[in-house]
Formats: sequence, structure tokens, C-alpha cells
Amino acid sequence: MVLELPKRWGKNSEFEGGKSTVNCSTTPIAERFFTSSTSLTLKHAAWYPSEMLDPHIVLLTSDNVIRIYSLREPQTPIKVIILSEAEEESLLLSKGRAYTASLGETAVAFDFGPLAAVPKNIFGQKGKDEVVAYPLYILYENGETFLTYVSLLHGPGNIGKLLGPLPMHPAAEDNYGYDACAILCLPCVPNILVIATESGMLYHCVVLEGEEEDDQTSEKSWDCRADLIPSLYVFECVELELALKLASGEDDPFDSDFSCPIKLHRDPKCPSRYHCTHEAGVHSVGLTWIHKLHKFLGSDEEDKDSLQELATEQKCFVEHILCTKPLPCRQPAPIQGFWIVPDILGPTMICITNTYECLIRPLLSTVHPVSPPLLCTQEDVEVAESPLRILAETPDSFEKHIRSILQRSVANPAFLKSSEKDTAPPPEECLQLISRATQVFREQYILKQDLAKEEIQRRVKLLCDQKKKQLEDLNCCREERKSLREMAERLADKYEEAKEKQEDIMNRMKKVLHSFHSQLPVLSDSERDMKKELQLIPDQLRHLGNAIKQVTMKKDYQQRKMEKVLSPQKPTITLSAYQRKCIQSILKEEGEHIREMVKQINDIRNHVNF
Repeated sequence: MVLELPKRWGKNSEFEGGKSTVNCSTTPIAERFFTSSTSLTLKHAAWYPSEMLDPHIVLLTSDNVIRIYSLREPQTPIKVIILSEAEEESLLLSKGRAYTASLGETAVAFDFGPLAAVPKNIFGQKGKDEVVAYPLYILYENGETFLTYVSLLHGPGNIGKLLGPLPMHPAAEDNYGYDACAILCLPCVPNILVIATESGMLYHCVVLEGEEEDDQTSEKSWDCRADLIPSLYVFECVELELALKLASGEDDPFDSDFSCPIKLHRDPKCPSRYHCTHEAGVHSVGLTWIHKLHKFLGSDEEDKDSLQELATEQKCFVEHILCTKPLPCRQPAPIQGFWIVPDILGPTMICITNTYECLIRPLLSTVHPVSPPLLCTQEDVEVAESPLRILAETPDSFEKHIRSILQRSVANPAFLKSSEKDTAPPPEECLQLISRATQVFREQYILKQDLAKEEIQRRVKLLCDQKKKQLEDLNCCREERKSLREMAERLADKYEEAKEKQEDIMNRMKKVLHSFHSQLPVLSDSERDMKKELQLIPDQLRHLGNAIKQVTMKKDYQQRKMEKVLSPQKPTITLSAYQRKCIQSILKEEGEHIREMVKQINDIRNHVNF
């Protein structure tokens, strides 16, 4: 039965504006099928994860068949996935199904993984192209896991062949239990499967590509789809404390072993965390090693066997949130409804018990809250990187060491109070419950805090000794710096004195060399060059004298010409503007030439007189 709630509106966003009674529409799913088949029971139900299609619901029944229904046609399945072998499909009697169930060969749960690209031949189609489909992991009661791919986007017929059972590593004789009850695929790549058993065991398996040494059946060895069978690597095993372990005497009539089916729920706020609900309460499990696993798989290492070494380095974080069966004498109060409501103020857990009591409890938005940053870990661009900051960022830092000491393996959950006064536990069992809580507080809180205190005190003492030694070294460095500064001043004075003496010696050397060269009987090269220049000066003066005479004669000639031109007896000659301009330019050039020659003559005279 699918219940559709009405819309919310109004000031407080209430159903139908705040009416006290609202009408809800219901859609029965496979009503005719379950009415006609009274021997069948519903094992598991889940929504199809696609958001692009109309809502579809997937049902797993006790006859080992998965049926997919659309809310548009709730009575007729759009696809049927038969999980039994061909011989078992003909056994429709309840006795045959009971025989199969007694061997644990019936499917008990399933879950969808993130969308993945698979080749077309997995759906029996031709071609090498890839299509997107959702991997569907199916868990059997005997612990075996099967895989198929489902895609309803292009049509209801895209259902892959059933692959499996998936090989598990390392192999176990009991196949990790025969009472499997739930499976969950965390939304990450590679896929991480969580397999739960009724005894409270949780197995975290990493889905990776299969290896060549994995055994494949002869019937599937010829099929190319057999290469797509992945392997499950059991990363770690966690045992939940379903019922509180109380310190009791030998005459205790109650059995301490308690088992019940477990349901697994995703956390919409934190992908690396999931929740377990059962008859005795609620547990929260956080996988703190997912980031480290992704880093390992992204490296160049190819040894998949070292995954077990990673599991020993960092365990998951288990928290017992709610306990509905604190004492063996109490009847279990199963959790009928569970949901995580994401909110701005933080996620909130909502639980509904078998007495229709609603329990609300806030949760952390992360698996493990981050401690407040230390002063040495605060980033400052202007301040240089200090050794303490480098020490805090190392993998084996003291902060991580304290966190590992304070990490708790057992916690005191919240207890559900009984609504019936007659079912109150006797004082002896109440004392056992208080003793158990006191023991947990003493061992998991006070004792670990004392150990952390001792470690911190030991570290503080060590740091104080190091600080004292560093202060002594700092004083020595200051004294050495002072002595070096004084020595540098003395060396600077000596350098100035040496520099002055060197300059005096250089001047004396120049004078000595000058006097030495002046007393040599042989002329130097520069003196020979000077002698040649002096011998050439008379010839140059003679040429310059002739040039001066020529210039003087030209000057007289020009003056006579000018006098004739300026004479009044002769008729005036009219010149054009172009002729006048040409004459002026010629006269200017001649004047400049005469001026240069006069200047050269004066220079020669001065040089000769010198």
C-alpha cells in the first residue's frame, strides 16, 4: 500500500493549510496477486532509484521473484526477475518453497547501487556500445550475493542476466554466516556493500573487479558476461551489541544471546554513514576509512590483498543511539519506522516504536566531529610556517594519538521508558543496568580521559624540558650573536684602515712608475707616436697656410665682384627670388667654410706656440 500525503501550504507549512483531519490517497500495489497467493509473503520492498521516470516500486516475495510495479499500473508488474533455477521454478507448492528456505537459498533483501555504464551485451543486445543501468545486489539467506543490472529508462525490457554468486575474499568456511537478513549499497565508487546477519554481525565489502583465479562455473565460462562478475572484498567485520551485556550471576535464567532481524538505512546527510534498526534499538555506523580507501585505489599500487592491512589501521565508528530492550526480562520493542530528516540545524532521527511512540533525536552531520583547531593549526599567511604546525599536520601527530585514546568502542544508548507500570523491572535488574552504565562511563570515558590526561601531562613535561633547553640555546645564540657583531665591527674598522693603506701604496706605485719611465733612455710607444704627430705638424701648417691664401684671394675676388655690383655707374641688376636665395645660400656656405678654416689656423697656432 502506497500512501500519498496532501500538499502543504500556509504560514506554518501544514497539510492542507492546517486542517485537523486530512484525506490521503492510497494506491494498493499487487492487491490481486497477494490476495490470490495467500502463501506468499513480502520479503523486501524499495523504490526504484531513478528520478527521471514515474515512481516505480520493487517487491521481493518469498517465491524468489522480484517484481517491478509502476504506480500508473499497480496491479500488473512491468518486469519480473526470477531468481530461482529452472528446476525450482516449477515448484509452486509451499512445501517446495519451505524446503528451499530451509537451505537458505531464498532471497531476503536487495538494494540498488549508483548508476553505472555497462555494455549492451549484458542485456542480450548486440553491439559494443554502453548503456547506463542500476546494479541490483540481491542477498540470499545463506550469505551469497547475486548481481543484475536494471534499466527502465529506455524500456521495461532492459533487465540483465543474474550474475553470481559473487566470490568473497578472504574466503570463509561458513560463508560469513547463514543468517543474512539485510544488504545496503553505500552511494560511493567503488561500491561498498554492507551485509547484516541476525546475530548482529556487519560485513563491509568493497566491490572490485574479479580476478582470473576466481572460480567460475562451466555454464558461464563461455558467456562473455561472466567477465562482469565482480568480487567482494570483506574490508572489516563489526559486531553490534543488540542487547546490553549485563554482569549477572551463574543462576541467571535469561540467555545472554539475543538475535533478531536487522534493517539497514542510508543517511541522506552523510554518505559514509548508515543506520541499523532492530527489535532492540538503533545503531549508527560510520565508515571513517572511505577517504583513505579512495586514495589507495587511486594510487599506482595493484596489490588488492593489502586492503586487509588498511582495515587494521582505521576501524569504523559504531554508536549505540537507542536501546529498546535494556534488560533480558523486557519484551523487545521493535522499531517500526525510521527516517533521517535533513535540516539546516542538523539531521534529525525519527523513530516509531511498536506502540506508535515517536522518538526524535538530533544527529551529527559527520561521522566523527572534528575537534576545535589548535593555535598551531590556524592558518596565517603573514606568519611563517612554524614547526608545531608541521608537527600537527604529520600522519602520526599527537592530536591523532589523543583521538585514538579517547575513541570509544561502547556507549550508553538512550533507553526507551515503558508505558506500562506493571512491567517495571525488579530492583536487582535495575541495579545491573546502573552498574553496566557506570562501568561503561568508567571504562570508556573516565579511564580513557585519565589515560589521555597522563599522555598530555607527559607531553607537556617533555615540551617544557624542550622549551627550557631551547631557551638555553637561545641565550647562547644571543651571546654568540653579540660577540659576532663586535667582531664584525672590529673587522670593519680594520678593513677601512687596510683600504686607506692600499690606496696610499697604489699612489706611491704610480709615482714610482712615472719617474721610472721618465728616466728610461729608450722612448716608449706613446712617446714615439707623439713624436710622429709633432713631425707631421709643420707639413699640416704649410698646407693650411696655402689654404688660407686661397681663401684670402677668393675673398678679395668676391669683394671686388661685390663692389662692381654695388657700384652706382652700372645699371642695377634685378635678381629673382630664386637667384637671391641661391646666392645667399652660397655665401653662407663660403662664410662658414672661412670661419672653420680660421678656427683651424688659430688652433694650429696655439698648438705650435705651446
